[in-house]
Amino acid sequence: MSNNSAAPLRVAKFGGTSVADFDAMNRSADIILANPAVRLVVLSASAGVTNVLVALSEGNEAERRAYYLDEIRRIQYSIIDRLAEQTVIREEIDRMIDNIAMLAEAAGLATSLALTDELVSHGELMSTLLFVEVLRQRGVAAAWFDVRKVMRTNDQFGRAEPDSHMLKAQTRTLLLPRLESELVITQGFIGSEAKGRTTTLGRGGSDYTAALLGEALEAGRIDIWTDVPGIYTTDPRVVPQAKRIDEISFEEAAEMATFGAKILHPATLLPAVRSAIPVFVGSSKDPGAGGTLVYNHTDNPPLFRALALRRRQTLLTLHSLNMLHARGFLAEVFNILARHAISVDLITTSEVSVALTMDTTGSTTTGASLLTQALLTELSSLCRVEVEEDLALVALIGNKLSQACGVGKEVFGVLDPFNIRLICYGASSHNLCLLVPGGDAEQVVRTLHGALFD
Repeated sequence: MSNNSAAPLRVAKFGGTSVADFDAMNRSADIILANPAVRLVVLSASAGVTNVLVALSEGNEAERRAYYLDEIRRIQYSIIDRLAEQTVIREEIDRMIDNIAMLAEAAGLATSLALTDELVSHGELMSTLLFVEVLRQRGVAAAWFDVRKVMRTNDQFGRAEPDSHMLKAQTRTLLLPRLESELVITQGFIGSEAKGRTTTLGRGGSDYTAALLGEALEAGRIDIWTDVPGIYTTDPRVVPQAKRIDEISFEEAAEMATFGAKILHPATLLPAVRSAIPVFVGSSKDPGAGGTLVYNHTDNPPLFRALALRRRQTLLTLHSLNMLHARGFLAEVFNILARHAISVDLITTSEVSVALTMDTTGSTTTGASLLTQALLTELSSLCRVEVEEDLALVALIGNKLSQACGVGKEVFGVLDPFNIRLICYGASSHNLCLLVPGGDAEQVVRTLHGALFD
């Protein structure tokens, strides 16, 4: 089935809240059944399950393990209890939970990334089994498919990278033929490496799965169903007047995600971007509310598109009188940071100092834990180090910002009452970034949104 057929194939992905319980699953089923073009469905684990599985993978006392296993049972049984035919699916889920218990016991003896992936993958395996059952009991010919057969990855457990060549070949052989006659339900987030061991794709993994499979199948569109009806000019919880953006370019969406908008993880869209497949983002709680379509590029994009906010930023200021004439100072600083696996986010320099923020959003750590004593000691031998924490990054996302006139006045004119700690502007024509005290962040966003978007 290629794009040349009457209705191009569509891939739909549903996040954890969209398969959280029996009612949520049925709402998601309604969305799928309303559109015959949807032939492949990618699911996350039911909300709450992955967190419990991650906790189990850290190795616990027997009592704590029992508590976590009960929690998983509670979430999954609440779905089974609402099904008319329960026997077979209950046996399947019980088998999965026995498996989880065995792996959790092993984690109690010794933890490993491979074991964690094996354990965590059960969330998606269970949600897809349950969802197939929900569909079958509604008289739909749905088939369960183990994504690990096609999602071949390297063995970097916890953050495995798919082999797109292998993925495409396997998908076209094993998956494509089935889509002609069946609605196929499969797992997001998980894969397998050369030896057949289970891997996971890291944060935003289910969106990534949908985009990779959509690309391999040459889909006409990828629908990402979450608990928000699309992408907004800023977080509606911070600014209730935020407006939904009906169409946005991949580049703008990726900028927003990079700077903390949690809707889409930019890397997860890459396969769709490469292949110019539009991505739709909508809410499974309210499919009638519409959503946002993300395109490869859009016509006449606006100067100001959105505001993103990233909290808990750490600013390092390095002062050195030697910097004046030392050609290698910055190189040495970046060498040290690279050795400690730190990626620098924003940077500004003066004659005798350099200020930079550290990006902690891609990892599970905080800025504080990245700033190890070893790193500070190494930097201190080179220069005087100043650390400021609890700052927030406000990013104005737009188009051709660095070529426009008057941007500074429009932005800074309304920010009189606030202390702005650092400004980055000009390196990208898509963003202007400000670092402000954490406590002022929301007010800064509200002020800017009022001035630029209302």
